[in-house]
Amino acid sequence: MFRRLSRWAIALPVAFTLTGLAGCGSGAPATSASSAPAASAGGGAEEVTVFAAASLTGTFTELGKSFESAHPGTTVKFNFGSSATLAQQIVQGAPADVFAAASPATMKTVTDASLAAAPTTFVRNKLQIAVPADNPAKVDELKDLADPQVKVALCAEQVPCGAAAVKALGAAGLKVEPVTLEQDVKATLTKVRLGEVDAALVYRTDVIASGGKVTGIDFPEAGQAINDYPIATLTKAPAGDLAKRFVDLVLSRQGKDVLAKAGFEAP
Repeated sequence: MFRRLSRWAIALPVAFTLTGLAGCGSGAPATSASSAPAASAGGGAEEVTVFAAASLTGTFTELGKSFESAHPGTTVKFNFGSSATLAQQIVQGAPADVFAAASPATMKTVTDASLAAAPTTFVRNKLQIAVPADNPAKVDELKDLADPQVKVALCAEQVPCGAAAVKALGAAGLKVEPVTLEQDVKATLTKVRLGEVDAALVYRTDVIASGGKVTGIDFPEAGQAINDYPIATLTKAPAGDLAKRFVDLVLSRQGKDVLAKAGFEAP
């Protein structure tokens, strides 16, 4: 359905150093939940590294701050990006403690390599059509994206938001020729926010997180392309105990409330 990828192809595993992780998708370095520096090794500093789908950026950053507050001296480091790329990085030996993916298929890459404990599905997410606030192309429904005059951005098929788009468009019997295929949902939404495209298929949660900078349009076929999000501690986690505690926080009532507020659905 999609044109052959060229410069939008998924980036394969990148090099990691002992001092930090290279973020994927956006190319930004791994981030921590707070700007405060970690204590020195001699001061008993502890660190937990979480690899998470780009669509979890806002919610997990908030939960990371709560985790640090509840565990003084602990730093939560995040690597947000395409679940497919994150999974490949883990398989290639990237040091991480927790993996939260945007689809069971990307988590399976890790579990098949015996690198993750039994995953738990913690939320679900569905697609919306995202358009610029002024909706210059007058997009109202999914079939409008098949109009060759409408510039459309999609996630690459190999990543969860792209796989969901394939299902949704297939359910509607539509063929859409995107002008760009992006590495993750955040990059796809940015094309809409900057006015570079007329529409995109992204997660409802990312539309909400845009704070009104884009408009979301529901469509029936989204119900046939819902993504389940699994989370798991990694079997070779350098900070195994902290990893379990972070997963417990995500699965707790506090975690559920933060995720529901962002627009995620219960599994």
